[in-house]
Amino acid sequence: MKKMLFITGTRADFGKMKILMKEVDNDPHLECYIYVTGMHMLSRYGYTYDEVHKAGFNKKNIFVHINQIADSNAAMDMILANTVQGLGRYIREFRPDLIVIHGDRVEALAGAIVGALNNILVAHIEGGELSGTVDELIRHAITKLVHLHFVANDEAQKRLIQMGEDENAVFVIGSPDVDIMLSDKLPDISRIRKYYDIAFKEYLIFSYHPVTTELDKLQRNIKIIMESLKESGLNFVVIYPNNDSGSNIILDTISSLEGNKRFKLFPSLRFEYFLTLLKNAKAIIGNSSAGIRTAPAYGIPVINIGTRQMNRFNHSSIIDVSEDKDVILKSLKNLPQKTAPSLHFGKGNSAGLFMKHMHQESLWATKSQKQFKDLVDAGVKDGQ
Repeated sequence: MKKMLFITGTRADFGKMKILMKEVDNDPHLECYIYVTGMHMLSRYGYTYDEVHKAGFNKKNIFVHINQIADSNAAMDMILANTVQGLGRYIREFRPDLIVIHGDRVEALAGAIVGALNNILVAHIEGGELSGTVDELIRHAITKLVHLHFVANDEAQKRLIQMGEDENAVFVIGSPDVDIMLSDKLPDISRIRKYYDIAFKEYLIFSYHPVTTELDKLQRNIKIIMESLKESGLNFVVIYPNNDSGSNIILDTISSLEGNKRFKLFPSLRFEYFLTLLKNAKAIIGNSSAGIRTAPAYGIPVINIGTRQMNRFNHSSIIDVSEDKDVILKSLKNLPQKTAPSLHFGKGNSAGLFMKHMHQESLWATKSQKQFKDLVDAGVKDGQ
């Protein structure tokens, strides 16, 4: 029995990895363990660790760790340090065969660091992507620390090889969340509206996170965006920002929407419920990766604000705008039509491909000592 430890810090990454966790949990040769931390443990976001317990996993295999103080302006370096300390203690007692992490959050970086320093294999889901702000640095730092890469597409694979990763350790499987997105088991929209008490039928989703490299502009930018949404006359489902530095500035501003009948605010949403809401929305606006990675799979129009998603996937459904009131209002009045779905990030078979690799003996024989792989240019000789 191989012990696989999944690290989750948000409801979003849990939603994406849950299908992989389920496959591992149902496999007679593998054991699924889950390390729950980050935003899951904060009252502000609804103590979403409860979603992990409700998912049907063995509760004895779930460990929870508070890595930050609720309702404080998150200091990402301290969150990282606390996670490394807590996870390090856990794995020295538990000793998994493989740590599985996702994306570009500090909890994932902690998993990569702890695994590398303790000679434990680490697998990274969705490396090789381009991210905005400090997420870009975190994602690529994770790449250099981990041993196995499960990427969304050929573009991501090429980037990792360019970064000196062994091509034999980079596997294209698509994004696991696409498996869920294309599932015929998503809840019905009428059920979702009733569950969350959403009165309006037509709406946009708003999700805006701090750009940690532009915190000096954040107060001004979120104020402009809020004024634009209010003046648009449209209805919005508003999702709280993540807990990166600057989140308090956004939260303080959007709190002014409480009581406004055209806005429905949520600390977080169940992943499958969010997908149904997105699938039935007129558009999504903000700077969330959901606008770049998720909405195009449904062909839903996207108004992408600012620089957070700079240089990421571009699709005909996406409109890029600055934090300018006139520009935002114009884009809201001239939303593009729903487009054909994009399968750029997967075809809905990621879990099966992931498990295929888990059953390869060669994967488990991967050495914890990594070596940088140079790109050999046939037209350049040594010394020239």
